[in-house]
Amino acid sequence: MKDSAIDFTKGNIVRDLIAFAVPLLLGNLFQQLYNAADSLIVGNFLGREALAAVSSSGNLIFMMVGFFNGLAVGAGVVIARACGAKDRERIRKAVHTDIAFGIAAGLCLTVFAILFTPVILRLISTPPDIMPLSIAYFRVYSAGIIFSVLYNILMGIMNASGDSRHPLYYLIISSVVNIVLDVLFIGGFGLGVGSAAAATIISQALSSVLCFAKLMRAEGPVHVRLSEIRFDRVQLRAIVSYGFPAGVQNSVIGLANTVIQRSVNAFPAAVIAGFGVYSKIEGFILLPITTISLALTTLVGQNLGAKEYGRASNGSARGVLISIAIAEILGALLFASAPFLVSLFSSDPDVIAAGAGQARLEAFFYLLVAISHGAAGVLRGAGKSSVPMLVMLSVWCVFRVIYVNLILLIWPEPVAIYSAYPLTWFISSAVFLIYLRKSDWLHAMEKH
Repeated sequence: MKDSAIDFTKGNIVRDLIAFAVPLLLGNLFQQLYNAADSLIVGNFLGREALAAVSSSGNLIFMMVGFFNGLAVGAGVVIARACGAKDRERIRKAVHTDIAFGIAAGLCLTVFAILFTPVILRLISTPPDIMPLSIAYFRVYSAGIIFSVLYNILMGIMNASGDSRHPLYYLIISSVVNIVLDVLFIGGFGLGVGSAAAATIISQALSSVLCFAKLMRAEGPVHVRLSEIRFDRVQLRAIVSYGFPAGVQNSVIGLANTVIQRSVNAFPAAVIAGFGVYSKIEGFILLPITTISLALTTLVGQNLGAKEYGRASNGSARGVLISIAIAEILGALLFASAPFLVSLFSSDPDVIAAGAGQARLEAFFYLLVAISHGAAGVLRGAGKSSVPMLVMLSVWCVFRVIYVNLILLIWPEPVAIYSAYPLTWFISSAVFLIYLRKSDWLHAMEKH
């Protein structure tokens, strides 16, 4: 590992966790700007229907890309453990296998999404009045999905080696480019909703190229050579073993949210737009939580690779507590500022009422998200990625979808859909806490 990388197996745990998480948080913040910039500029320049079209595609995109992002988490576990054990050959093979998989998977997903855009949008009951706009946005975005997959693969490699700074630098550059292109294409040239997707994929391509160039210049075992990008059976098996559950979890959560989006699509365009705007705002609010979860995966992976069990346990507890505190502070701020934040995306009073209503219902329950994501990050680092998958699959997906469909029969209002989220966060947090208390997760890897 280079000097810029953090070694979690020694030194002050909290200091190193914060030092690693802050660049990762800022990087994720700028990545979130990709989606928010599209919605904010589209909502202000192109109106309610265009905003609804962009909003209705968000969960669909997450569902498609989420599986491969989960596999990137699995690769990160393999690389982090190899870094902790100082096994340079295993790191080299895992890095090149990971990139080869990302290229192959990204190409397949891109072709599939472009070909089946109208079919996919019809399956989620996209309203006829926004269908043309939705097709325009989703099809253009689909053309660049490979760059989203590759960026997450390459960022995961750098994070697993302890380098969270360089992904931040590249995201800052590409996010600025994305916003400038959004304003130029829509506000300057007067182009349609598809141009917002074009701005996003151009920016994602840039961040992927920058990450790839950095790894090709890197010193040590994470150095990438084009001639070595190929599959290694042993490392591919390990990556899939650890990443498949996380990938399934992401995809199924995306599928569940897409099914719920179908229920939301039964309401007027203002509700669809408000639901989408809230999801953008929530994405920013939850960034510290998901960032600490990713940092905990690396921390636990490195320390278990080095057989530092006490540091893995102590760091996990401290990380989750920090995440809880941040979640509640941000929740309180969101409750107070929800109408203003929604109004940044749309001046339509109905959109503001819908988005702010959902935000204020969920704002004070974010500590539950912190517990669930923190526990999931710890368990993935310990090689128990199947546990978060099963919990999220059963609670955040199956139970949530069943609950929404049943509650709407007796309470056919948008707030009935919103109530599903705090309820399922509570159930998953309880299950995770019980599992961590009862299981020997620290020694799980040794039992494989």
